[in-house]
Amino acid sequence: MALTAHQPLAERLRPRTLAQVVGQQQVLGPGTPLRLAFESGRPHSCILWGPPGVGKTTIARLMADAFDAQFIAISAVLGGVKDIREAVERAEAARAGLLAQQTIVFVDEVHRFNKNQQDAFLPHVESGLFTFIGATTENPSFEVNSALLSRAAVYVLEPLSTADLKQIVALAQSIRAVAAIESEAVERLVAYADGDARRLLNTLETLAMAAQQQQWPELTDARVLQVLGQQLRRYDKGGEQFYDTISALHKSVRGSDPDAALYWLVRMLDGGADPRYVARRLLRIASEDIGLADPRALRMALDAAEVYERLGSPEGELALAECVLYLAVAPKSNAAYKAYNAARALVKQGASQPVPLHLRNAPTALMQTLDYGKGYRYAHDEADGFAAGEQYLPDGMAAPGFYQPVRRGLEIKIADKLDQLRARNAAAAAGK
Repeated sequence: MALTAHQPLAERLRPRTLAQVVGQQQVLGPGTPLRLAFESGRPHSCILWGPPGVGKTTIARLMADAFDAQFIAISAVLGGVKDIREAVERAEAARAGLLAQQTIVFVDEVHRFNKNQQDAFLPHVESGLFTFIGATTENPSFEVNSALLSRAAVYVLEPLSTADLKQIVALAQSIRAVAAIESEAVERLVAYADGDARRLLNTLETLAMAAQQQQWPELTDARVLQVLGQQLRRYDKGGEQFYDTISALHKSVRGSDPDAALYWLVRMLDGGADPRYVARRLLRIASEDIGLADPRALRMALDAAEVYERLGSPEGELALAECVLYLAVAPKSNAAYKAYNAARALVKQGASQPVPLHLRNAPTALMQTLDYGKGYRYAHDEADGFAAGEQYLPDGMAAPGFYQPVRRGLEIKIADKLDQLRARNAAAAAGK
């Protein structure tokens, strides 16, 4: 079919050969398994994992062309068992035809298929009826059945680089699909695309139409801003990129890098993350990674959450930024976090230990008769408010040592205090 100017720009620029593919050299470069498959003419089932607009569908189509195979595309968003059944029938017909032909079944957004739907491909992949190619924006380790995953190679596609995207702009200009673009505008377009070739091409097409209607000989930066309006960056609010960014924020705070922490915070907010969710994450960071080294950190996180609730966006986001900076520079301790987890583990694995009699409450005469509360020492009546030698753990249970304060921040003083109390307990025990 001849190409026409009425075709979408993305289709007009779609690579027809492997050499025309922009980027993804980590999977298509010389010596890579996928490149070797192209060169050998022997396709294999695989899963292409990457963000939108990085060439997953293009690579699948090129595989079909390279292997002279029948290409059947199924959308997991719109398709179902009926589509799978039809694909099987078409593959069987192609194999049984006068000129036997291989079949490649391409499933876009394969993670949207449930377990039973994914399992339906297994016998046909194993029998060699067709080569299965799945495309997904989600981590296949979590979203693709292990049985199917074990029968398919996984290729990770990366967001296109700035140089890659500029090359695509040049290609669009080479076929005169878009007017001349000044360098500042190109930089803005590339930043706006954020690694997504499809977004870039759709934007170029919109700009080309605007330039034609307004009779602009050149697309300046001001004209691009006029057409695009407010920039909206690609940000998957529910997918892996979202959780990767959260992870980067958390680890930057833990690593005491305020600049990096602020960068990832702004990335999240700029991408459309709910500031309330961010506030909850800051509370978690304050309790997990700072803890008693600076108890004010948790209060700061609570205050930031409250300020945001009162002010909303964008004013309230400044409080979140201040909180992130404070958490990043605060002394770090995960001693409370580790102590809590250790206590949970001990309680979970061990049998419930009875509360010692002297620690039990005795509100009734019967309980007093049973020695509930007998011998309990009221700490406030003791020297320095501490009952040296008193036992608060279950009878016969050795001190587990859950809480081990670090020598940072307030925990320096806490550690010194605990050392003093342990010494007094030891002296009291020796005096008995």
